[in-house]
Amino acid sequence: MAHKCFISFKTEDMDYKTFIHDHLEVDMIDKSLHEPIESENEDYIMRKIRENYLADSTVTIFLIGEKSAENLPFENQNYLKRELQASLFHGIGNTKNGILGIVLPSMYERIFAGSGICATCGNTHSYISINHNTVISEFAYNYYIPNNKCAWNEDDRYCVLVKWVDFCENPNTFIDKAFDKRNEPISSKTKVRP
Repeated sequence: MAHKCFISFKTEDMDYKTFIHDHLEVDMIDKSLHEPIESENEDYIMRKIRENYLADSTVTIFLIGEKSAENLPFENQNYLKRELQASLFHGIGNTKNGILGIVLPSMYERIFAGSGICATCGNTHSYISINHNTVISEFAYNYYIPNNKCAWNEDDRYCVLVKWVDFCENPNTFIDKAFDKRNEPISSKTKVRP
């Protein structure tokens, strides 16, 4: 089944957004912004994005590149933040989207940090650096929703995370996975503005 997808990205990552749209066999109805909205008024631009693109979308694809972090000096993250906030909001005229984070190749080493033995439980865990140094807080919080455990499994996360190369091999699987999160119990624990 085709899902209505909105792609949230920084301008520097436009080539990846274009590749998804033009070259991948993706069963989706593209709700993304293809032409800039002609205005200098940020509130007006976001209102138009919410009304015309996000309101009836069901999955937001967040391209995680070198300019996607919360803690980047001199980087305006307002659009990314507000697009994900609108995606996570459930209210009149807007349903909560599933969130799919696609890690672009330049970020693999910064995000996928290997594995090690946990000092708390003694098990081996994969270290995935999803924090304010790699992504905006709206994604970080909803990927690592506080759970009072030493690790998170798939049921503990609302956001879905995938490497670009894996997404390209089977995009529909990951889009479906993000879509399905909307109806899982973890959906009730998300925060729009962490």
